[in-house]
Amino acid sequence: MDAEQARQVDAVLRQLGIPGVVAPVDPENPAGQWRVYDTADPTTRREMTADALASVAAEFPGEKPGPGPTRGFVIPPEGE
Repeated sequence: MDAEQARQVDAVLRQLGIPGVVAPVDPENPAGQWRVYDTADPTTRREMTADALASVAAEFPGEKPGPGPTRGFVIPPEGE
């Protein structure tokens, strides 16, 4: 992810209370790729982007249709 996407991911993680530090892969190049890590320290951090994104996805399970009509098409039988 780039820096703008990283800001968005960071905001979502904080909003949902999911742990993780969003930081550039290369601390000397903030214009490069970013990932989610367990700590901010570049010498001891462990990359956990996939785990963090899976936790975000788990917060938004697929929506189930509610009661009542839903959008769709009604195709009448032939001859009507």
